[in-house]
Amino acid sequence: MQTHILSIVLFTPLVGALLLLFVPSEKKDAVRWIANIFALAGFLVSLPLVPWFWAQRFEPGFKFMEGSTNNWIPSIGAGYVLGIDGISFLLIMLTTLLGWISILSSWTAIENRVKEYYIWFLVLQTGMLGVFMALDFFLFFVFWEAMLVPMYLLIGIWGGPRKLYAAIKFFLYTLFGSVLMLLGILFLYFHHQTVTGVYTFSVTALYETAPKIAFHYAIWLFLAFFLGFAIKVPMFPFHTWLPDAHVEAPTAGSVILAGVLLKMGTYGFVRFSLPFFPSVVMDSRVRWWMIFLSVVGIIYGALVSLMQKDMKKLVAYSSVSHLGFCTLGIFALNPLGLSGSVLQQINHGISTGALFLIVGVLYERRHTREISEYGGISNVMPAYATIAMIMFLSSMGLPLLNGFVGEFTILQGTFMERDLGGHSGLFWTAFAVSGVILAAAYLLWLYQRVFFGNVTNPKNEKLHDLTPRELVTFVPLVILAFWIGLYPKPFFEILEQPVNHLVKTVRPDYPLSGRTVNAAAQPKSLTPTPEVPVAAVEAMPEATKRNR
Repeated sequence: MQTHILSIVLFTPLVGALLLLFVPSEKKDAVRWIANIFALAGFLVSLPLVPWFWAQRFEPGFKFMEGSTNNWIPSIGAGYVLGIDGISFLLIMLTTLLGWISILSSWTAIENRVKEYYIWFLVLQTGMLGVFMALDFFLFFVFWEAMLVPMYLLIGIWGGPRKLYAAIKFFLYTLFGSVLMLLGILFLYFHHQTVTGVYTFSVTALYETAPKIAFHYAIWLFLAFFLGFAIKVPMFPFHTWLPDAHVEAPTAGSVILAGVLLKMGTYGFVRFSLPFFPSVVMDSRVRWWMIFLSVVGIIYGALVSLMQKDMKKLVAYSSVSHLGFCTLGIFALNPLGLSGSVLQQINHGISTGALFLIVGVLYERRHTREISEYGGISNVMPAYATIAMIMFLSSMGLPLLNGFVGEFTILQGTFMERDLGGHSGLFWTAFAVSGVILAAAYLLWLYQRVFFGNVTNPKNEKLHDLTPRELVTFVPLVILAFWIGLYPKPFFEILEQPVNHLVKTVRPDYPLSGRTVNAAAQPKSLTPTPEVPVAAVEAMPEATKRNR
């Protein structure tokens, strides 16, 4: 099983989708049971990855690799190659968990075309997992495009009143970015052949030749990949499709869209943009623009959230703000910033996924998301109000909950940089911190309006509290929020090796410490001794560094 664990995890949801094809559409309960069983099975078969990966967490390179280059379509050099590192491992576990929770949350929410709904959701699950596992660019692009169609249908068929507009807008934005990314992939493919004489889409092979591309070509390639990934994140100003897609999507669609699909953009930056184009990424002008767009996204998303009257739209704009922190950490380009960014991606999936579930619970009972329609909900739904408070505090970054750890690490990583595109890290951090304050403002304001006070609307007086099924969807997310907030060390250990390797690839002179640094490959003049902290080495004069 360990040899093919990634394929088993990848195709378990797809087996469920194929099985549903043979179930009559009228048997809605049978369809629901089968879909939920296979969604849960997809999560359960991924659990053995946890102890197996933990045992190898400090070993360099990709783990659980299977397949080989050129074994799928030899004529073009495409292969079925899967493999994961600490970054993709955490995102895969998040995907399998949220996929199961999303499908479980749909039990009573979807009443029409139930069979098609669950089939497309399971196909979407396979597409998302494939993106995080693929180590062949052709295979990666197939999975990247394959999950576009199910999401388009989930919004367009089972969405709200403006579902067609939102679905088409989502499709066109994403497709535009995908086409540009495809052009970039093809350039890398032919460039590799020019250098080595071999046609291949292997990601590990392209890692060797892509950084050798001349800067004037590399800048255009970086831009092509940037647009593909920035639209998916979405970074400001490419975010305009997101609020419409979130508001019109069914609850489970919003959970999986916020929790997993948006992470494909940040994952693309980490997996491809940084190691393929280190000279471009380290250019001060490029870095300035990346940091600037991230900080603007943080502040803009938070300010617009303050103005919303619709709960779902408020949570949607909060995603723009929170993912601005993730891209800020990525382009800080140091171990703290990158580790914090990946952890914050996981935190955002947990917290914002839970927030969309919270909104969905009220929407199922009242069929409205207007904040003005509610008030005093804690009086009639105390268990629901308690869980909502925990996840609101998690999203705003309260200490002892997961959001604080990610945001603090990102801000610390940004603060440590002396030069970020012509400005100090302190300059950018000062602006980014305002996003934390604004998040507290719009989330506490929302909670106060919806949950506190007296029940003023008669329609809310007889709302029933969480059902056991609804409670099951929230419990894993609450546990994870406290676990990461109280004891994040295991997550940082999982990220240590791939993050340090990435920093070493992009910034060869950056002083690293830790078990994962290859001492033979690292310049000894920049290797801090165990008893001297990295921050102390950074603060030393250059002459002292050379002497050390």
